[in-house]
Amino acid sequence: MKHLQILGTGCAKCNLLAERTQQAAEAMGVEHTLEKVTDMRKIMAMGVMSTPALAVDGVVKVSGKVPDVETLKSLIGG
Repeated sequence: MKHLQILGTGCAKCNLLAERTQQAAEAMGVEHTLEKVTDMRKIMAMGVMSTPALAVDGVVKVSGKVPDVETLKSLIGG
């Protein structure tokens, strides 16, 4: 099971990244949990200085932008 984390304060881009990440994982049939991390201390502890960001199983895959669903599929993996 993949642990997907959306790192951000809950802004419009953060919410869009969460929606697209959910769509990508569901389209791939990947079992997953989706967590929204809004605590800036936790976000910075993961090395993220620009939000929104996506972490997959604790590894930051993208930061500071909202990729399209196809790109997110490749970041999430199978």
